[in-house]
Amino acid sequence: MSTSKKDIRALTKEQLRDFFVSQNDKAFRGNQVYEWLWQKSAHSFEEMTNLSKETRQMLEDNFVINHIRVDTMQRSSDGTIKNAVQLHDGLIVESVLIPTKTRTTACVSSQVGCSLDCRFCATARLKRMRNLNPDEIYDQVVAIDNESRLYHNRPLSNIVFMGMGEPLMNYNNVLKAIDKITSDEGLGMSPKRIVVSTSGVPKMIKKMADDNVKFKLAVSLHSAIDEVRTSIMPFNATFPLADLREALEYWYAKTKNRITYEYVVWKGINDKKKDIDALVQFCKFAPSKVNIIEYNPIDDGEFQQANTNAIDMYKNVLEANNITVTIRRSRGKDIDAACGQLANKS
Repeated sequence: MSTSKKDIRALTKEQLRDFFVSQNDKAFRGNQVYEWLWQKSAHSFEEMTNLSKETRQMLEDNFVINHIRVDTMQRSSDGTIKNAVQLHDGLIVESVLIPTKTRTTACVSSQVGCSLDCRFCATARLKRMRNLNPDEIYDQVVAIDNESRLYHNRPLSNIVFMGMGEPLMNYNNVLKAIDKITSDEGLGMSPKRIVVSTSGVPKMIKKMADDNVKFKLAVSLHSAIDEVRTSIMPFNATFPLADLREALEYWYAKTKNRITYEYVVWKGINDKKKDIDALVQFCKFAPSKVNIIEYNPIDDGEFQQANTNAIDMYKNVLEANNITVTIRRSRGKDIDAACGQLANKS
């Protein structure tokens, strides 16, 4: 990769138009190139066949397209696909296609590694190396959409930002990527089919509400007791539950969108009645639903899936309090593609 050339996808459509005018060419060429870059996901200038050879060479001389490359693809026995995606600087992130009978969901990454320190998550052990650019996030979605069409005969229907990284720590780039994904000039997906999952950064949740975003919000909660949550998610000491709750109340007041809580139940950590009661109380200040997620071990045995009785107790108590609850079975465990397992073993 030449460091002197700019990645052309960092330019807006207006900047592309201006560039062509500066080269004594027509402004509409910028529109043509923009369409190749986003709607058609061109990997090279050579593919831009409605431009003259001279124009393509001129673009080649001035710019690069830092496209991702699917380095390895693994297919699970349940149809889940995991991509190890190589970025232009050689770093790797992972993204996952999760199929069900009615939909295919892309689980995408927003950072290389992660800036948070959740003790049950394999990605957190990698430490954050850098944020992903908007085009690198977009490319993951395009790759999974292609795989969905190829292996499941239907386009991608949903996107969750639950891959590697904390999306709200890369807020601007995540928003720019979602703008492209939902734009008619990009993939044209509905923002209602996109979920951004956060471990809970109060200031950024409020900013999302102020920015009037149209996608859905999920929070990796895992405990509604500060002491317990801090023991498994140490950053909770900096962003305690009271601050998180205040931010979520603000979110609901502004957006009227209900909140989804992602919740793993572990043996001996959060599997007691007091844990359930605290969760019920936490759910009551704004309309919400709870996804109880099956835990996927990350080798060292410190965290273990709670027994079925504990999960059933959670379900029964939440339902008795009129809180919607779903038990989510993990997909892609045989290829380390399940929740919390993305760690670049490849």
